[in-house]
Amino acid sequence: MMYRVVSSILLLGLLPVLGCGGGGGGGGGSTSATAPATSPYDVGPRAFEGPINGMLATKGEELFKVKTCSTCHGFGVRITGPDLKGVTHRRTSTWIKHQILSPDVMTKEDPIAKQLLGTYLVQMPKLPVTDEEADALIEFLKRKDVELGAQ
Repeated sequence: MMYRVVSSILLLGLLPVLGCGGGGGGGGGSTSATAPATSPYDVGPRAFEGPINGMLATKGEELFKVKTCSTCHGFGVRITGPDLKGVTHRRTSTWIKHQILSPDVMTKEDPIAKQLLGTYLVQMPKLPVTDEEADALIEFLKRKDVELGAQ
């Protein structure tokens, strides 16, 4: 009986790790007292500073659902991964794109992604996303930030 209880507790503890992680998800801040990390991919204008391509943003909104991003990420709410509200004000398009396309590499090499993984304790999965789809997702994030009045 005790074995079943311990096994059940361990299994429940592993579910977030096995699910769609949000180790970097492109945003969110560390809630610890450590200094914010910096990244060579996060230098320059923030993603929101560029004009929004409406057609790509619409495609990105659909991809956000189809690629199951909404399983782990919300806007104005933390689910499993970081809250994406304001991510285009915190990060550059280059950083967000790298995080979308290669989250596994980012959490090994990028200081910001490493810090996010330490905070959220769940690795964002590497999903089958093309370069163009990543661009569309970024345009959607930019439009969403405008809609939400994010800063």
